[in-house]
Amino acid sequence: MSEDKARADATLRPEPPRRTSADQDMLDSDVDEELRAGVRDMLAQRSPVSRVLARIEDGEAYDRTLWRTLATEMGLAGIAIPERFGGGGASLRESAVVLEELARSVAPVPFLSSSVVATAALLAGDEADLLATLAAGECIAVLAVPFTSTPGRPVEPSVTASGGQLSGRIASVADGLAADILLVPTAAGLYTVDAHAGEVGRAGVVSFDLTRPISDITLTGAAGRLVAGPDQVAATVRTALTIGAALLASEQLGLAQWCLDTTVEYAKTRYQFGRPIGSFQALKHRLADLFVDVAQARAAARYAATCAATGDDDLAVAAAVAQAWCSPLAVRAAEECVQLHGGIGFTWEHPAHLFLKRAKADAVAFGNADRHRQALATLVDLQP
Repeated sequence: MSEDKARADATLRPEPPRRTSADQDMLDSDVDEELRAGVRDMLAQRSPVSRVLARIEDGEAYDRTLWRTLATEMGLAGIAIPERFGGGGASLRESAVVLEELARSVAPVPFLSSSVVATAALLAGDEADLLATLAAGECIAVLAVPFTSTPGRPVEPSVTASGGQLSGRIASVADGLAADILLVPTAAGLYTVDAHAGEVGRAGVVSFDLTRPISDITLTGAAGRLVAGPDQVAATVRTALTIGAALLASEQLGLAQWCLDTTVEYAKTRYQFGRPIGSFQALKHRLADLFVDVAQARAAARYAATCAATGDDDLAVAAAVAQAWCSPLAVRAAEECVQLHGGIGFTWEHPAHLFLKRAKADAVAFGNADRHRQALATLVDLQP
């Protein structure tokens, strides 16, 4: 090739896009990759999907042994808690990585409830003693609000406080049965309550997702300690729910990725009419469409997690976008997983139903996709 021809070809060839700092934020760092590999390896050894399915068959909701491993041996219970409180000093981006991996094995542990949502509420109040206890993995804290509570919408307190005594009932609290500490919002402020006290009643209710059960909580004069005053409680709860919605997208991404990977692998090995079913055009198109949608979900989820980690002003918008996209995608990915596995996909013995149930439950957690679209319209000032 002549020098002139080479120069002409170089001129016509587009330059690769330059990667900006924002692009870097969307990619895993070396620390993220090490964390992901460590959590994935541990879960493969101690909580494979087959073991989770066996626990569900035995009627065991939580894997407390697994939680102790995550919380104490790996130090993940307080991964997002600052070092001055004894935590890992990492950011919510690292918490999002953990959630992705936990979702790939539908691990029955209260990481989202305790290490993300409740921790975010306590950090807003700078509760040193309780944060140190959480960071050490010595207790599980849960924000006592309905799991369907939507960020940006006022949470009407169903509990009253009088002289430090709390009474009332909160319905549909996720991981309420596993909690040691309840964070209870009232009109008088946000209180912590010992979940094991005699004045606290916890009743499990029928839960669609067997790996994250919900419960109704009843307080009859339970002693509470004020951690946020009446002028702070609404903002504290709103912040915790917004962060919960933003990072829930990472869990939904992990669910969708497992469903896609598992279905692609099955399509390569399952033969029909002497050919792998993955060679049929109709199935290839469905999996290709799902691959593209999961890639888009990854961008939305990671941007939301980055905004949560950096305290970006765009957090509310990012959380709404992530939930509007990732929530229905996780459900569709799980449905495709069940359907494309054929007859085996509909059986109890195959774990696909665990992912479908988690995806369906997540679809209403912190508000459904429609509510987030409505919130997004308001946030970006879209006029009807």
